[in-house]
Amino acid sequence: MSNFKAVLAQSYDQDAQRRSSRSLSSWKIDERKKFRELISREGKTTILEIGAGTGIDGVYFQQSGMQTTCIDLSSESVKKCIERGLNAKVMDFYQLDFADHSFQAVYALNCLLHAPKKDLDQVLQEMHRVLAPNGLLFIGLYGGYDSEGVWEADWCKPQRFFSFHADSSIQKTLSRWFQIVDFHTVPLDDDNLHFQSITLQK
Repeated sequence: MSNFKAVLAQSYDQDAQRRSSRSLSSWKIDERKKFRELISREGKTTILEIGAGTGIDGVYFQQSGMQTTCIDLSSESVKKCIERGLNAKVMDFYQLDFADHSFQAVYALNCLLHAPKKDLDQVLQEMHRVLAPNGLLFIGLYGGYDSEGVWEADWCKPQRFFSFHADSSIQKTLSRWFQIVDFHTVPLDDDNLHFQSITLQK
C-alpha cells in the first residue's frame, strides 16, 4: 500500500468510532434518497458502496431492499459495517476484487476526493468495469476549484490527502467513462467549496 493510502487508512481507523454514531446532514440524506429512488424506478437490485465508511448509507440501501456490498480502505470502518449486518470487505478502489458487470448500481460518496488526479481515470475504469451495462453510478465530491495535496487544516490525524476539482474539469473526466445523467451542486458553509452531486450511467 502506498504511503498516502496507509495514512488515509490510519486516519479513518482512528475516527471510526466517532463516525459510526454521527448523524447525517439533511442534504446528504436528500441526495441519497434521490439516488435510491432512481435505482428503484430502474429496477436495479444490486449495489456496491465504495468508501462505505462505517456503513450508515449501506444499511439504508440494504433496508431499502437492495443487495448491498460495502468496501472501504479502513479495516476499523469495515468492522463497523459488519457489526451492522452488512457484507463488507477491506478493499482498495484502485483494484476492485469483483467480476466484470457485478453490480447494477455503484455509490461513491466523498471517497474519490482522496484519489490523486493522475490516478482518477484508473479508478473510474475499475468502477466502469464492475458496473453492469446501463448501470447507474452516484459520485459525490467536495469541490468547485482545482487543488490537491494534504489538507493542512484537516482535524483528522494523520491529516488526509484531498483532490478538489472544478465543476467543468470533473465533468470532463467523468464523461470519458460514463454518461452524465445529472450534475448539480449543493452550497456548503465553506465559501471556497461546494458539494458536487453527480449521477452517471454506463
